[in-house]
Amino acid sequence: MTRNLVPGAVTLADLEDIYWQGMPVALAPQAMAGIERSAARIAEVAAGNEAVYGVNTGFGKLASIRIARDDVATLQRNLILSHCCGVGDPLPENVVRLILSLKLLSLGRGASGVRPALVALLEGMLAKGVLPVIPEKGSVGASGDLAPLAHMAAVMMGHSEATFKGATMAAAEALKKAGLQPVELQAKEGLALINGTQVSNALALAGLFRAKRALQAAIVTGALSTDAAMGSTAPFAAEIHDLRGHAGQIEVAKALRVLMDGSGIRASHTDNDERVQDPYCLRCQPQVDGACLDVLRQAGRTLEIEANAATDNPLVLSDGSVVSGGNFHAEPVALAADMIALAVAEIGAIAQRRVALLVDPALSYGLPGFLTPKPGLNSGLMIAEVTTAALMSENKQMAHPASIDSTPTSANQEDHVSMACHGARRLMPMTQNLFWILGVEAMMGAQGVEFRAPHVTSPRLLAVKAAVRAKIPTLAEDRYMAGDLAAAGDLVATGALAEAAGKDILPGLSA
Repeated sequence: MTRNLVPGAVTLADLEDIYWQGMPVALAPQAMAGIERSAARIAEVAAGNEAVYGVNTGFGKLASIRIARDDVATLQRNLILSHCCGVGDPLPENVVRLILSLKLLSLGRGASGVRPALVALLEGMLAKGVLPVIPEKGSVGASGDLAPLAHMAAVMMGHSEATFKGATMAAAEALKKAGLQPVELQAKEGLALINGTQVSNALALAGLFRAKRALQAAIVTGALSTDAAMGSTAPFAAEIHDLRGHAGQIEVAKALRVLMDGSGIRASHTDNDERVQDPYCLRCQPQVDGACLDVLRQAGRTLEIEANAATDNPLVLSDGSVVSGGNFHAEPVALAADMIALAVAEIGAIAQRRVALLVDPALSYGLPGFLTPKPGLNSGLMIAEVTTAALMSENKQMAHPASIDSTPTSANQEDHVSMACHGARRLMPMTQNLFWILGVEAMMGAQGVEFRAPHVTSPRLLAVKAAVRAKIPTLAEDRYMAGDLAAAGDLVATGALAEAAGKDILPGLSA
């Protein structure tokens, strides 16, 4: 069923549904009046004698060159084809679907000056599943995501390539098979399509939604590890976290309490436990994961605002003036992506320390070395832990801020850029690394609580262990492990681990 989107009022939840579920979207009917008004104003400007950037002038450093009235359409065609300079692998289809949806929202604000026909084509492409092949590299995040969005616009013109029903083909063929007609761009329309932040924002949103799944899984695997290590629940007491006051910390502590409630393992060492304090990776989970939750929510708010924004240039203002500005500059997205990257790295860093604790008999309070019944003869989960260390370190390197690196482009006309696009794109491999780290922790936590028999973990964590065991058998002796690690990562990536624990008790992106 098609979901109608109201430009300026779309929520993170709407965008998350588009990303995960791939539902077709269209603009709400009330958006059309503004689109038609701005299109009429641009047509008026194009027919007149006043020089207006991007309508009847060149672009960037060539903005001072006036374009003849008869060449206005050719100007837009040339703009798109010359800007199709992307390189690298194609972006995933769910990201491309989000890009098209975000472009719809931006045009739907009624300030871009495009005809309703362009909006209808974008809606048709989403409804029929004609998705442009967009190379992943080539944008510096200002003046908009020019190269990748040009590949999107080229498909709308019948150029380049698209996917349709699982096959990659010439764009003209894909449109024809879907019963859609390419458009011939008119004044400003090419600029409106490529001068925006939609690729950067779509990638950042994808990273955010994946990071949310990872964080929810991290709370679950952290609880499982805590019980496997016979850790204390005292540090999760509500008053401790209320006294500090951070919402994320409070919510993570509450989730940990609920997850561990009713654990027979915990009850077995409430008294007469000679340990005074647990290591930070167990004790400080609310403080670390809670801070990451707060950061993800802050980034999410920025990306939600950006999703509803008009980000091309120039814009048709409410008084009819056509004014050049800089809404294409993706600095808000770049900073949000950097925040998400830091959170992803930290969630993985503390999780990896829990993994290291569980395989170390000096720290795990009675668990056998590397969680194997016969250490020495078997290596158990030794190298699985090493893999998590490699993934954690890789994420730390990728977490270096992208937004602090600018370089002049376009003959110094665009002399400060955001680097938002690749800053957001790195969130895809970073979150995949995190899925694997947490998957390994789930494997180890399940193995660890089994070693605590006859004591049994909590009902919720038993359900989590059952979800793990449905995919990955208990490790009784050494076996080929790569398939187990892949399956464990999938439990995190698909949200199945969080579902097993009960997603209703896990915090999300809304406070």
